Amino acid sequence: MGRKLFIQALVKYLSGVLLLSLLLFIPAGTLSYKNAWLLMGLLFFPMLIAGIVLMLKNPELLRKRLNSKEKQAKQKSVILLGSLMFICGFVVAGLDYRFQWLIQPKWIPIAASVIFLFGYLLYAKVLHENTYLSRTIEIQEDQKIIDTGLYGIVRHPMYSSTLLLFLSMPLILGSFFSFLIFLIYPVITVKRIRNEEQVLEEGLAGYAEYKKRVKYRLVPFVW
Repeated sequence: MGRKLFIQALVKYLSGVLLLSLLLFIPAGTLSYKNAWLLMGLLFFPMLIAGIVLMLKNPELLRKRLNSKEKQAKQKSVILLGSLMFICGFVVAGLDYRFQWLIQPKWIPIAASVIFLFGYLLYAKVLHENTYLSRTIEIQEDQKIIDTGLYGIVRHPMYSSTLLLFLSMPLILGSFFSFLIFLIYPVITVKRIRNEEQVLEEGLAGYAEYKKRVKYRLVPFVW
């Protein structure tokens, strides 16, 4: 276990906990925002477990997942838009709770929590299937095409899982207005995938053939 990697992972984890807490509880004006605590538990506890597993069994994959320095110029605007989406969405959720703009039925956060956990399971499956899963768009040394498991169904199952995760977050928080903001994410994802596939087709041998075998990018029978 590398000490530097451990410290890097710990700092990013604690920074994420702190940032999300500030974005939710300050606009909410209280620590009694139960849905916020629910989301933080669903998000950060499995993340902690996954981080420990990767640290012990696949530290190289953990290192790739921690690297967020995007090399593709086209992706910088995508990352900026995504960051703004998260900030605005969480702040609006906190304000929605504070001022009770629109009260949702209690079953919606429960159903959204189930969808969120299912998305997390898909994400874990993708990490298990693809050890080349970098956070940035790049061609890695000796990279091979993964075309089995989830990758035999859609070409980008990681983004499929994040769609479930991110679109369920505002519903767990009980905010319809926050959900409207998070609807930007599918648009961001489509733009990112188009650029990623261009890079992979140009630099990864056999990717063009893989695209012919697996027709759908994100959602089976849809796109």
